[in-house]
Amino acid sequence: MSTPPPADPPEGLPRLAPPAPRPDRWVLYIDLDAFYVECELRSRPELRGTPVIVGPPPSEGPTRGVVLSASYEARKFGVRSALPATLAARLCPSASWIAPDFPKYEAASREVRSLLHHYSDEVIPFSIDEAAVPVEAPNADAARAIAERIQHDVRTTLGLPASIGVATTRVIAKMATDLAKPAGIRVVRPEEVAAFAAPLPVRAIPGVGPKTDAILRQHGITTIGELATHRPGEVGAWLGGFGRELVALARGAPSDAPESDEGPRSRSTDRTFAEDVGTWAEIETAIHSLAAELAHSLEKEGLRYGAVGVAFRWSDFSRSQRSRTLSAAQEGAAPLGELAVRLGRELWEAEQSARGRAVRTLSVRTERLTERTQRQVSLDDFPPASGSAHSAL
Repeated sequence: MSTPPPADPPEGLPRLAPPAPRPDRWVLYIDLDAFYVECELRSRPELRGTPVIVGPPPSEGPTRGVVLSASYEARKFGVRSALPATLAARLCPSASWIAPDFPKYEAASREVRSLLHHYSDEVIPFSIDEAAVPVEAPNADAARAIAERIQHDVRTTLGLPASIGVATTRVIAKMATDLAKPAGIRVVRPEEVAAFAAPLPVRAIPGVGPKTDAILRQHGITTIGELATHRPGEVGAWLGGFGRELVALARGAPSDAPESDEGPRSRSTDRTFAEDVGTWAEIETAIHSLAAELAHSLEKEGLRYGAVGVAFRWSDFSRSQRSRTLSAAQEGAAPLGELAVRLGRELWEAEQSARGRAVRTLSVRTERLTERTQRQVSLDDFPPASGSAHSAL
């Protein structure tokens, strides 16, 4: 049956054309698997399929550093990121160790973002190895097809494996990605959200950290399905507006912009060395490791940081610290590590020009935390000058 033409509007008013149908908007959340290890394997293909650890190599002498990343073969032995290197070496004595090369990882991340721009004008980075890509597709199958092409291109063009979650909201796409690892694709249709989320622990929701998890546990809630049985006002009484958003997600109507009224104001991580450290090289490595660990934790909670601080506890147990407030909230390990190293260097050089004490405990701290609710703008967002190559985002 044909559709009748629209009635003429009243005299004097313009005729309005019927709105053109628009494809549905989907979000593809791309997470690069074992990113630091895979960056190294691009130039060391002979190590593929074997245990590989990125971190301070034990062969270079005693170390108090930690693992930055481990291949899935090494993870079978219990090796994981942030594990002390000495313990990792005992758990997996056959592993090949590679010293971290942060400029290499940052360059690889830019390559990935540049490739993703072939699929969408909008690429939203969340860390050095994760990004969300909104796309238009008429249905879930079409959105999955785009994810398959991206996954194939990232692997064949850049030599990096990726897991991808596909959903109509970023928060569910992120959760789907975690379940797609390693190197898989997980699609969650809008009508499947509640069933998909129900068996997962509440900590699987981006933005839910230890504090929120503890409050929900006090009320007998450990899974998202259990959360769905509670009234929004009830959970809102415990967690403010963030609680209402959590219930909405649990019932299948998630939002990409939850705001926690009880959100954390700071996060920190620290390390007490087995022996006092008196060299800058070892302190710098430890700062990078702590920054990567802290950035990963913030990413899991969906948080940005507006200030960074570094503290040393010296061999005589006195403490010195420096911090810096950022002009805009940041996210990811790279900017956190760069600023933390700069602050640590300032502390170290000031000390060496004075008493020259060794460091007993090192701390890296982030403050002014905010929920990650919108795209972060960087210099990479601006078009290149005329005649230059396409910029990497």
